[in-house]
Amino acid sequence: MTVKGGHCSSRDLLQATFEDLNQEQLKRFRHKLRDATLDGRNIPWGRLDGLDAMDLAAQLTHFYGPEPALDVTRKTLKRADMLDVAARLKEQQLQRLGPSSSTLRSVSEYKKKYRDHVLQQHAKVKERNARSVKINKRFTKLLIAREGAALPDEALGCTKELEPEPQRARRSDTHTFNRLFGRDEEGQRPLTVVLQGPAGIGKTMAAKKILYDWAAGKLYHGQVDFAFFLPCRELLERPGACSLADLVLDQCPQRKAPLKPMLARPERLLFILDGADDLPPLAPHAAPCTDPFQAADAARVLGGLLGKTLLPAARLLVTARTTAPGRLLDRLCSPQCAEVCGFSDKDKKKYFHKFFRDERLAERAYRFVKENETLFALCFVPFVCWIVCTVLRQQLELGQDLSRTSKTTTSVYLLFIISVLSSAPAADAPRMRAELRKLCRLAREGTLGHRAQFAEKDLERLELRGSKVQTLFLSKKELPGVLQTDVTYQFMDQSFQEFFSALSYLLEEERDLRALLQGESHLTLTTRFLFGLLNPDRVSDMQRHFGVAVPERVKQDVLLWMQEQGQGRRRAAPEKTAGTDAAEDAEEPEEEECEPNYPLELLYCLYETQEDAFVRQALRCLPELELERVRLSRMDLVILSYCVRCCPPGQALRLVSCGLAPAQKKKKIHGRRSSTAPGPGGRPVCSDRRLCRCKLPDSVCHDLSEALREAPALTELGLLHNQLSEAGLRVLLEGLAWPQCRVQKLRVQQPSLQEAPQYIISILRQSVALSTLDLGDCQLPGPVVTSLCAALQHPGCRLQTLSLTSVELSKESLKELQAVKTAKPGLVIIHPALDSHPKPSKGLSDAL
Repeated sequence: MTVKGGHCSSRDLLQATFEDLNQEQLKRFRHKLRDATLDGRNIPWGRLDGLDAMDLAAQLTHFYGPEPALDVTRKTLKRADMLDVAARLKEQQLQRLGPSSSTLRSVSEYKKKYRDHVLQQHAKVKERNARSVKINKRFTKLLIAREGAALPDEALGCTKELEPEPQRARRSDTHTFNRLFGRDEEGQRPLTVVLQGPAGIGKTMAAKKILYDWAAGKLYHGQVDFAFFLPCRELLERPGACSLADLVLDQCPQRKAPLKPMLARPERLLFILDGADDLPPLAPHAAPCTDPFQAADAARVLGGLLGKTLLPAARLLVTARTTAPGRLLDRLCSPQCAEVCGFSDKDKKKYFHKFFRDERLAERAYRFVKENETLFALCFVPFVCWIVCTVLRQQLELGQDLSRTSKTTTSVYLLFIISVLSSAPAADAPRMRAELRKLCRLAREGTLGHRAQFAEKDLERLELRGSKVQTLFLSKKELPGVLQTDVTYQFMDQSFQEFFSALSYLLEEERDLRALLQGESHLTLTTRFLFGLLNPDRVSDMQRHFGVAVPERVKQDVLLWMQEQGQGRRRAAPEKTAGTDAAEDAEEPEEEECEPNYPLELLYCLYETQEDAFVRQALRCLPELELERVRLSRMDLVILSYCVRCCPPGQALRLVSCGLAPAQKKKKIHGRRSSTAPGPGGRPVCSDRRLCRCKLPDSVCHDLSEALREAPALTELGLLHNQLSEAGLRVLLEGLAWPQCRVQKLRVQQPSLQEAPQYIISILRQSVALSTLDLGDCQLPGPVVTSLCAALQHPGCRLQTLSLTSVELSKESLKELQAVKTAKPGLVIIHPALDSHPKPSKGLSDAL
């Protein structure tokens, strides 16, 4: 029977039933119907008043749906003391519609049972100290920005896109979670939503809170009947084959559920895939999974959900890291992306006071971190914030100097481990060092093998079961098995496992760094940590506390790898099969795939070292860096700023169609000024900076203007279609008038700004270095050209080349420019309508 036929049959049954009622009975039925609810919904009384039998039947089937409308009608008839009519309707329903109606009733009744089960199972979560707390108490509201949204000024996540009135980032409350599957500008609801964010920022906790709030009836009301939480990394380690139906049953009470009717309505299902970036690519010849009852390996089943070959109408909520989302997004069908942006500045302060409880200690710790700008920025990640607070609390309790706390993620993690291990008695130090090496080996084996769960036999093999480091850094998880309880262990956070993996390469005598550096994209964070551990202070810490000496050749291996990146060789794409010819790969390394933001990831690695000389040497291997269509957060800009300060002469940095975060306002902190402005600061020496199609807020223009004065090696500046405001461009170009500015080549294409040429003309008489100017698509009306010609003939103007190739000029303007050429034969003016103009040299074309 088709759905349409079922709809008509249900309505016909209801109409026949209501026609058998007298007016008094029909009135009593409508009165009782006001209080009849299904999933918390009932028809407003205004829609029921005065309806006849036919209209009442149509209203019920339209509002509740065909089958539920019959259930609501029977229950309402019973409440109106018309038991015989209700019994007759049930009998007719079974005769005309068959047993499917009772099946749907069982699904409807099972929904409440399943919701209650989810509420019970997810009411509490484990704290990092293994203490269980209620999820509503543990959950911290973070900022979440949908794709194209803008953040408040104090936040550290996504930035404004090139749209006139972008939506704002919102707190991760019930309203925000409901909006994730909201309709777009065309009225369409997305079926796949991706929650992105760095490690430790709270994606998993947000996903669990969404599941809990759905079960509590706060989310997706009337839209989702069943929601399931699928932890991808754990499921990938599941032995043997399984079907999607098996994964669903695992989450149901007593592994009992009306599976077929549940899965027969996929549009009423929500699957939450946590950590989907851990999913490996499907094998080249593997058929996609299409049947929810088909047994396959977990990767195929989860991949079928991602690719919409399995239950294509179901809703997907996917969490993933932002480090390498490219290949994941390619597997999804029309995903709506949102970013978990972490703590705002106000949230950080609240977290410190919540953590310390003692107001005096909380304020002292918060004030210290606030003065360390980079450390304060890192605290937008909740897990990092927890580590910082844990370390500071120990230092305050022991009366230690708070300045030990450093300003990179690596240094914070290492200091946390040292602080925890230092709390043990001195006599236990040798044993703890040995256990730490074994723990690092366990972490590395798991990271390279895509494993986050470790069995007791894994710990026994490395003699870690019951050890001190096990209780400090591993959490225990018990799952009811068929014959006995299954016990597994995992690191307190996935990022911790990756940190210990990186540490293993420096603690072990036999180090295979190439396996890490040339590994797959899931090793990105481990690579960052490795770079951070090469910092001289971190090396000294490891030698003092772990008794290990890091040889200089490790740095040389890393520099050699950086040189390979500069020569076009990239991290190998995991889609390569074992049959790929190695010699062919060596001959054509440029064919290897890489993430579009891979250059930024390299800069993150270099930033973690905080060793200027090493970074400068590494950047010589990367003479040209280009970032295209990257939404730069303030943390990204901190990294760019540091690397620009360290880069050698001749370095080129190009930002193409990048979204830039606005700078925070400068403020006084204890008598000195501080700023998280994204300008390079210090002494940047990048020689070529091109900002193409990047939204440049006015505050950023001020910092870039300051940078022009402080960058003696910055000789080329390109501003191409950046949607600059008049005020922003004026502020930026003021930097060109500084006597210290050494910009020789300037390219401006801002056709939407009417006053832009006037600002540029004003600096021609002042700039001591500007020799080449390209006004590209700028508009030059007659009066502006007259002003330009006057400036060109001014004694202070040192311009040698003026390019107006795409500018429309009147006959009068052309005559004025021709006169300037005659008066200044050493000045080259390039325009198609001017006589005997020389063609630009190849060098000039490249520069412009």
